[in-house]
Amino acid sequence: MSFTPALDFAFEVRAEVADTLHIGHGDGEITEFTPIVGGSVDGPLLRGKVLAGGGDWSSTRGEVCELEARYLLQADDGAVIDIVNRGYYRPRADAPDQFDGELQVSDAGHYYRTSPVFRTDAPAHRWLAETVFVGLARPDGDHAVVIRMYALR
Repeated sequence: MSFTPALDFAFEVRAEVADTLHIGHGDGEITEFTPIVGGSVDGPLLRGKVLAGGGDWSSTRGEVCELEARYLLQADDGAVIDIVNRGYYRPRADAPDQFDGELQVSDAGHYYRTSPVFRTDAPAHRWLAETVFVGLARPDGDHAVVIRMYALR
């Protein structure tokens, strides 16, 4: 019996960000920090907001940017959820526009993927900490990033 994993849309995070802060650079590497100042969470499985105070650390080597964001979500019921979201951004000529139905979820020419991990002890949201997710990310202007979260089944 064969099995092909599938992804189910769970929710979308829109993280509003402040200007990026340059930390330093080393041998072929640039390190930066981008503060997360708020945002929203909307989808069939989770609704709420992104709390201010987190951030995204990035290390760029050549054209590849390795990302590690940590921030808090607050569900509509008040529960607080910790998210650590690691991923990569890089130009990729063969990457097409990607759509979920009619909604464009990624831009042609860019590989921008994340692998979020959630933590919470809120019973209604415990499923987040027990599920593997894949995020498709895209910039939204200069001061926001949108990550469409898919649960792996």
